[in-house]
Amino acid sequence: MIRTAGLYVGICWIGIEGAGIVLPAFDAPDWILPALIIVALAGFPIMLVFAWIYDVSSRGIEVTPDATDTVVLPPGNSGADFVVIGVLSVALIFSVYLNITRSSGPAVTEEPPPVSILIADFQNLTGDPLFDGSLEQAMSLGIEGAPFITSFSRATALVRAQTITPGTALDEEAARLVATREGIQLVLSGAVRDDDGRLEFTVRVLDAETGEPVVEVAGVARDRGDALDTISRLEKRVREGLGDNALDEVSVTGAEAVTVATLAAAKVYAEAQFLAYEGDYEGAIDRYRVAIDEDPGFARAYSGWALAAFTLGRTTEAEELWEKALGFMDSMTERERLRTLGAYEIAVRRDYDKAIQIFETLVENYPADGAGHNNLAVAYFSVLDFDKAMQQGRSLLDLYPGNLLYQHNYALFAMYAGDFEIAESLGRQVVEADGSRFYSRLPLAIAELARGDLAAADAIYDDMASTGGAGKSIAMTGKADIALFSGDYVRAAEILGPAIEIDIAAQNSYGAAWKAIALAEALAGTGDASGAAAAADRALDLGGRTAQRVSAALLYLDAGDTDSASRISDDLLAQEQKQQRAYGHMLRGIMESRAGRHPNALEAFSEALDEADLWLVRYHLAQAYLAAGAAVEALDEFEKSRARIGEATAVFLDDMPTWRYTAELPYWRGRAQEELGMIVLAKASYSQYIASREPGGPLVADARERMAGPVN
Repeated sequence: MIRTAGLYVGICWIGIEGAGIVLPAFDAPDWILPALIIVALAGFPIMLVFAWIYDVSSRGIEVTPDATDTVVLPPGNSGADFVVIGVLSVALIFSVYLNITRSSGPAVTEEPPPVSILIADFQNLTGDPLFDGSLEQAMSLGIEGAPFITSFSRATALVRAQTITPGTALDEEAARLVATREGIQLVLSGAVRDDDGRLEFTVRVLDAETGEPVVEVAGVARDRGDALDTISRLEKRVREGLGDNALDEVSVTGAEAVTVATLAAAKVYAEAQFLAYEGDYEGAIDRYRVAIDEDPGFARAYSGWALAAFTLGRTTEAEELWEKALGFMDSMTERERLRTLGAYEIAVRRDYDKAIQIFETLVENYPADGAGHNNLAVAYFSVLDFDKAMQQGRSLLDLYPGNLLYQHNYALFAMYAGDFEIAESLGRQVVEADGSRFYSRLPLAIAELARGDLAAADAIYDDMASTGGAGKSIAMTGKADIALFSGDYVRAAEILGPAIEIDIAAQNSYGAAWKAIALAEALAGTGDASGAAAAADRALDLGGRTAQRVSAALLYLDAGDTDSASRISDDLLAQEQKQQRAYGHMLRGIMESRAGRHPNALEAFSEALDEADLWLVRYHLAQAYLAAGAAVEALDEFEKSRARIGEATAVFLDDMPTWRYTAELPYWRGRAQEELGMIVLAKASYSQYIASREPGGPLVADARERMAGPVN
């Protein structure tokens, strides 16, 4: 009985181990191997019954005495013991070998280097429109489960293909051409055919430059409902073929459980992604909404919709959608989960330190993830670590040199860092490659402002406005910013009034709130104090974000309304985010300085800098030093403000132009220089200020008097 049981176990052991190797090669369904194990286990007690009745001996197979009278059956091999021992030995050696090779594989195999793949349009030979544009999205989601693989944006690639040959589709040939130009190593193409109701899939990965196949796989789906499950099995085989030796089974379970409705949702989602890339965020939102109607648990559609709404300035809508996306995170891959969490921390909670932790984890686990590196750069930028932001941006361009989004972001990082030459060069490259990218004109305009050419900057904003609704909204803010910088308050108000109403009609609450703040500054400049206060109040009603609250508080202080400014300061000091608290301390410092309580003012500014070293804090600290009679310290802070002037281009780090905040810097710098007896330098500073403020104003008049006075 023992020999028979041993023989049975050995045979089953060898069979199951062998099946684990053979079945995947034939693309067998995942349930077959568990079924074989269950059959083997179920057969064991049956075998024991037979083993109790029959026995294998040197005389052959015979009935045991306990079972019945001895009956000798046809004699067998007298070496039965050796057969049993041999089978068990083979099973043991086979199992040990497999376990050694399995366990030693990851230890001796280096992870493949980062690789980007462009997924071409699948050939849909079924005639079923459901497969147009849906399978590619599922394949993209699956292959990115490999840490070293990043799927290049199909929307980006299609735009590139149509730039090369208008009207072309992203077929295999076009995809290879785009991939070669963009520095993408691999192209994945596929086809689906209908074979009497069954669906036959073929997928191959090609070297983009040579066209040589790198991986080729095929599979069959029973029907449409089995299509994405088959795609899931194929993408795992693609990953293995590309060197994924530690395939993460958990990361693809969501793709394996999708339904026909989800396949339809994937198709619409792909359309939404393309529209978002094109800058048609309204159209994208419509398609995201349809995708969610098809699949109410489609987390990726919620997060895509949220990002589109956020880009349009519809912040409340965006926050609600991100909250919904987080509620469906169990349907995401680990990579998408980290991406969504990080974006939520940046855009909604503004916990940039937490976002940095999340994105550092993402790029550590998925080193080829371009979006992860890009968002990590944005997070570093948000905590004013421009060096690390530019390092990440440079690394991204090394990995993906042709990616316009990464070029654009690097241009912005350079702009904020004050390297206007690099910012202008990269921004121009992006605009020349894709004229629809309105945001990339911002560093071009700022570079002209840094040169002092206001007319050239204004012309660039006109060009930005010609790109459409979102571009026009930013452009109107920029044109008003130039008018405010030069002291032309009437022109600024003329621009801003109608632009606010356009933003409100487009549900761009953030853009409208920023324009309302700028309008308040313009009205204050014309002497309309009540109109300025009303515009500031409206800005807070429309937005109420940090930028609007701080700007409104500064306006209230200039108007002598310390109570309103104090309420805003107290509210900011109660917030979790460091930059908000820094602004709260700054406002308190300004109030103390203007009240003549200089030690209290300087202490408040010190507390602000402990929270966040912001440009606006440094600028107002310099004025506080000057008011306290500390001209040396004041001049030092004004020089720091000049050196960091790039941060003032959009002082709240939201890409909303605020060059006007630098307008009075030469005047105040001249005041500090005058206090220290630097007469020639003071005159040069006053002259620079007067030249930029031709319409005049109280400070211009004061500067003229100082230049003509006894300081010569």
